[in-house]
Amino acid sequence: MSAKDRLTSVDAAVKGRPLCGPSCHCLAEFFREEFLKHHKCLEQQREYYSDMAIAEAEDALSRAIAQIDGLCQRDDACEVISRLLRQIDSVTKLSAWTEPETLH
Repeated sequence: MSAKDRLTSVDAAVKGRPLCGPSCHCLAEFFREEFLKHHKCLEQQREYYSDMAIAEAEDALSRAIAQIDGLCQRDDACEVISRLLRQIDSVTKLSAWTEPETLH
């Protein structure tokens, strides 16, 4: 699966089940921070990717961040957002840069 395919699947992941209730602000902030970490990681790798690849990744990250509050209203929020983060991680490889002892 190409980077573009992984990132365009953000749209597919956010569609589906209806919203189930008010968004949890703490959960939304946590996931927003995680997406921002991926964005920072992507910025640090900018020289290794084409301008188009960077633009597609930034677009996917922006869409995910913009929709985070709505996603957190879903009853499957953690599952959906975790899947999105794994897809983004397949491009940024942020998890490979993280020290094992700093994981929670």
